[in-house]
Amino acid sequence: MDLVSPRSAYFSAGLLAFFLLAGCGDSAPGDRPASGTPASPPASGAAVMDQDELPAPEVASIYVEEVGTLAGHAPVVEALAYLESIEPRSLQDLIRLTEIPAPPFMEEERAAAFAEMLREAGADSVWIDGIGNVLGLRRGTVGDRTVAVDAHLDTVFPIETDVTVQIRGDTLFAPGIGDDTRGLIVVRNVLEAMVAHDLRTEADLLFIGTVGEEGLGDLRGVKYLFGTDGVSEEGLRIDAFIAVDGGDETRIVNQGVGSHRYRVTFQGPGGHSWGAFGLANPHNALAAAITHFVASADAHTADGPRTSYNIGRIGGGTSVNSIPFESWMEVDMRSLDNTSLQALDALFQQAVQRGLDDENALRRRGAALTVDVDMVGDRPAGTLDPSATPLIQRAMAVIGHLGGEPAIGSGSTNANTPISLGIPAVTIGRGGDGGGAHALDEWWLPVNPHLATQNALLLTLAEAGFGG
Repeated sequence: MDLVSPRSAYFSAGLLAFFLLAGCGDSAPGDRPASGTPASPPASGAAVMDQDELPAPEVASIYVEEVGTLAGHAPVVEALAYLESIEPRSLQDLIRLTEIPAPPFMEEERAAAFAEMLREAGADSVWIDGIGNVLGLRRGTVGDRTVAVDAHLDTVFPIETDVTVQIRGDTLFAPGIGDDTRGLIVVRNVLEAMVAHDLRTEADLLFIGTVGEEGLGDLRGVKYLFGTDGVSEEGLRIDAFIAVDGGDETRIVNQGVGSHRYRVTFQGPGGHSWGAFGLANPHNALAAAITHFVASADAHTADGPRTSYNIGRIGGGTSVNSIPFESWMEVDMRSLDNTSLQALDALFQQAVQRGLDDENALRRRGAALTVDVDMVGDRPAGTLDPSATPLIQRAMAVIGHLGGEPAIGSGSTNANTPISLGIPAVTIGRGGDGGGAHALDEWWLPVNPHLATQNALLLTLAEAGFGG
């Protein structure tokens, strides 16, 4: 989830010194991305994430006053300044984490490194749960609620991907550097600032690095945290959830884009295109299924809640003169509304069966085709009313206090799961400027990066109850 928002560049003397020490002193000033754009343009195939920005509704005065009072406390003022002061040093940690590969299901090494960062930041206790999530606890003064601040450990890139960070001008290039390694640094920095300035909240705080947010990881880390009814298998209950992901710190995700993903495989005996002619052909069945699905899905998505569908990959077959023994496709369906998503899924199931029946009706010899429909992704949808949810009101109030203009919208993030359960949750940006998410030339530019951590700190303190 990357938004590019050109702003005036922020570079402290310490940050410039870090770049020189990192070996990029031979980069000419002209190599610097202008107005938050990369030194070389992102690949044309760079991922475009779900973004439906809307103007934020009015923030109730009670939350504006709450945040203003909170931000005026002397230790909070000091913590906010501290967050700005540690940004140059944070870049070193960002590079270190980015250069640890972490595809879904292979996050162990990065998890261990992040757990050590949370220990060094001063968490009261740190552990790795049964699915691989890293959790750092900072105990509250009352402890009757638990507020979580999260970023995901995994990236979309295979284990063999070169994740070495390249620095050109003042821009960092590496797969996964923004999505969501920078988010992990924001989470760690908030904890560090709270410990350094002895900020304690009424609620317990969990600082989390989750596994499996991307792709076929299918939100497995956050699903584990919330279980089926809001309680994890380990008995953990989270009352409010703040995910750090995506781009600009002025963006708030209050709508979870739900998705169903399938891998469908038609199978048959296969054979020579001449000698075995008359066998049912899996490719024909696949083509028929796609034709039926697109026709019905187009009508379904023409109106109502925003809903989409995509045939992302197809494959199968051995040669031009062979009837294939299998044909497969991978399909993605998304919606802001679970009912619409379920209806689209039903149309898809019907289309697959029709494709199978059509081709089997044409066969003249041999065994009938079979089909395997394997669900490989299931992300719940949901929406929280920004006018009636205190967490979202606080998020908007904080952004306004820091001089930004909040915008609300949708996304497919770790917040999907708690939102679908009716648990207060938002996704906020990791700050800076960036682009090329899910592409090999992903980049991140530290433009006012402290604003994102200040945003996360104030929101966490407000939601968890800091009285000064």
